[in-house]
Amino acid sequence: MTPPSRDERAPEPGATETPATVRAASDPAGTGPRATEASLVARAQAGDAGAFEQLSGAYADRLFMLLLRLLGDRAEAEDVAQEVMLRAWQGIAGFRGRSSYFTWLYRIAVNEANRALEKRARRPAGVSIGTRELQLPSSPADDPSRQAEVSELRLALGRALAELPPALRAAIVLRDVEGLSTQEAAEIAGVSQAALKSRLHQARLRVRAAVGDEALVTAGG
Repeated sequence: MTPPSRDERAPEPGATETPATVRAASDPAGTGPRATEASLVARAQAGDAGAFEQLSGAYADRLFMLLLRLLGDRAEAEDVAQEVMLRAWQGIAGFRGRSSYFTWLYRIAVNEANRALEKRARRPAGVSIGTRELQLPSSPADDPSRQAEVSELRLALGRALAELPPALRAAIVLRDVEGLSTQEAAEIAGVSQAALKSRLHQARLRVRAAVGDEALVTAGG
C-alpha cells in the first residue's frame, strides 16, 4: 500500500476520541493484545504503513463479509473495502482510542456502505443478498427435505434484508448476523443503544412479517 499524503482529510469517525495510550492501562506489563494494538496504532499514526497494514489486515476478511452482507454485491464490496482502508489510513491520526480499533474501522465501513447504497438509490433493483453472503448455519444431520427448507428460508431472509432501509439493515446484520453486542453495534452505527434497539426491533418485525419467525431463529444460529 502506498501511504496517501498526511494532509488529506480524515474521516469523521474518531475525530474527538481520547488518547490511544489509555488502551494499554489495563495491561501495565504492556504485553497484552491492547498494548500490541496501541503500539501498532502509534506506529501507524507516525506514518508506518506496515504497522497500519498489520493492524487493519487482522480485520480485513471480517470487514469484507460485513460489506458483502450490507451491499449484496461482491465486486462492490471489494471496492468499498478498499475505500474503507484508504479512509482509515487517512484518518488514523484522528483515532484516539475511546473505542477499540475494530469498532472504529467497522464504523467507517458502515458509513461507506451507506454512501454506496445512497448512490444506488435511483436504481430500480434492490440489493440481492444470497445465502453465501449471509453464511447462516445449517446442520449436516438435516435430511434433504429439511436442508431444502432451510435453503428457502435463507433466500427469503436475504430478500427481506435487501428490502430494509440501510440503517435497519445495518442494525440486524451487526446484531443477528455478525453477533455483536448491542453496545458494539450501537458504537459502530454511531447511535445510542436505545436507538440501535429501536432499529433492531423494527428490522426484526419487518423480516418476521416477510419470512416468519423460523428464519430469525435460523439467522441467530
